[in-house]
Amino acid sequence: MGEMKMKLISWNVNGLRAILGKDFKEQFAQFDADIVGLQEIKLQEGQHDFEPEGYHAYYNYAIKKGYSGTAVYTKIVPLSVQYGLGEEEHDNEGRMITLEFEDFYYITVYTPNSQRELKRLDYRMKWEESFREYVMALDAKKPVIICGDLNVAHKEIDLKNPKGNRRNPGFSDEEREKMTTLLSSGFIDTFRHIHGDVEERYSWWSYRFNSRAKNTGWRIDYFLVSKRLEDRIEDADILDQEYGSDHAPVLLVLK
Repeated sequence: MGEMKMKLISWNVNGLRAILGKDFKEQFAQFDADIVGLQEIKLQEGQHDFEPEGYHAYYNYAIKKGYSGTAVYTKIVPLSVQYGLGEEEHDNEGRMITLEFEDFYYITVYTPNSQRELKRLDYRMKWEESFREYVMALDAKKPVIICGDLNVAHKEIDLKNPKGNRRNPGFSDEEREKMTTLLSSGFIDTFRHIHGDVEERYSWWSYRFNSRAKNTGWRIDYFLVSKRLEDRIEDADILDQEYGSDHAPVLLVLK
């Protein structure tokens, strides 16, 4: 791929069928991205007919109906594809797809939510440890690009109301610490790399309380890249003017 610019989009669509009933096909065409990763597609095989021209499509469906699931659309043919983490306890919910390309690995992921009263936090911690081990093993071979809904606001500037959310899913000390550990293992949060400590930029807003209009949001959707890709980061952003889901798409441009 060498010197060519590469545009990547990641979007938690909160139901692929739902968003296909809105403007998603036009949005997808306008993105004109090289690789698009989707999370929370919430469907089973055969329940949609979205086949964008010029793209190779890969899906990982949850066993449970109408739940979780991920998809990748890529113009560049991958060398190989892996579904899931390769560990049975983590691989029933369609949460991850890895594509191997010539000079990097690409992962789209939908990290398990810790749920109300943090009742799934123990499982989330196991997932985080397995995920980091998996990513580090890939990173030893070639650089890694991770995108998706990581279900954590890393720092206080990553959500509107940090004080009120200290023990809530997505902002517990434990989840934030796992993100710190992942980043300190040799990864860059590309949005912060480009935008520094800019405040009030979010990627998810609750459907309740008119949250998006008030910008009462959380930044929980990311592009992380191996440190050795730092020189190639041209742009990273949140496309918060794109509607259709309770999440906004996030963008990474590599040069």
